[in-house]
Amino acid sequence: MAAVTTEAKAFLFDLDGVLISSIASATRCWRRWAMMHDVPNAKNFVLPHGVPARDIVQMLRPDLDPDAGLRIIEDMEIEDVGDIQVLPGVMELLTKLPQERWAIVTSCTERLLKGRLSAAGLPWPKNLVTADMVTKGKPDPEPYRRGAEMLGFAPEECIVAEDAVVGVNSGLGAGCRVLAVLSSTPRAELKAATWIARSLAVVKVEVEAEGLQVTIPLARKIKGVVAE
Repeated sequence: MAAVTTEAKAFLFDLDGVLISSIASATRCWRRWAMMHDVPNAKNFVLPHGVPARDIVQMLRPDLDPDAGLRIIEDMEIEDVGDIQVLPGVMELLTKLPQERWAIVTSCTERLLKGRLSAAGLPWPKNLVTADMVTKGKPDPEPYRRGAEMLGFAPEECIVAEDAVVGVNSGLGAGCRVLAVLSSTPRAELKAATWIARSLAVVKVEVEAEGLQVTIPLARKIKGVVAE
């Protein structure tokens, strides 16, 4: 199978859908939250993936104090972590990468991030950007620009790993190359990404003195390169 090999200085990882899967927990909690707050059709609420929780609170109940609403849903999600899963290839990759070569850039708060990472047993990142550290969340470019800046690299030197359309747009808008993984979003909706892969398990990374050599097995193209 053909492959593409590229160089990068660092990875910027989204959390949910890229490193872990907490979609079952998040869906349960948001539907409970929606029922508590009399949101229409709450039992069938479909979570907009990758959108900061505070923005979802404001979308569902613009009349509520968004900080109070955020605290309630965070409490629910931190308590409901029993079925959180580490996605394929993640532990091996994070263990291999030097701490100064990766960061987590997530739409959840630091409090929720800590709860999910602890439940998953993943290493705590030296560098992270959370929803409570930025003025504008994804799809705005600010989170990924902050992530690159935190690591000390130009955005174009970084590869963003994402699974949601808003995250892909955020990474591209920041000037990064984006590797989209097929954990939560149909392939056709991710076609703006630089590459598309089944998961991080297929991505091979070699750590070199000046950075990273990243190899992605290739499959068919769809406007950009698709990897499987």
